[in-house]
Amino acid sequence: MDTDLLRQAAPFAETLGAEVLAASPEEVRLRLDWTPGRTTAGGAMHGGALMSLADMAGAVCAYLNLPDGGTGTTTIESKTNFLRALRGGHVEATARPLHIGRTTAVVDTELRDADGRLVARTTQTQVVLRD
Repeated sequence: MDTDLLRQAAPFAETLGAEVLAASPEEVRLRLDWTPGRTTAGGAMHGGALMSLADMAGAVCAYLNLPDGGTGTTTIESKTNFLRALRGGHVEATARPLHIGRTTAVVDTELRDADGRLVARTTQTQVVLRD
């Protein structure tokens, strides 16, 4: 999966500004640049932008691990711990599967700044959709 395909499948990825760095069933990496329009008080990147990036990375990871008969996924639970503010550069989301089942997938996503420092960590559960 590349950035164009992600943006076609999930138009919000373009609105958000997410870029695909790598995508495989084992690991999905997305990037989001810091811009003034994505900030809150004090110039920190808005938590909603960070959570959206993590959700998107986790969703792609779950999708790439669909079990037989699965047609898609959707988030049913998400938990984010914010650990430091991001006031410049970019953030990279790395999503890895923790559990892939017939009905749900659980994905762990780390968000790191340009220096590799942990900015946030998200664990989410995706339900497997079927026609």
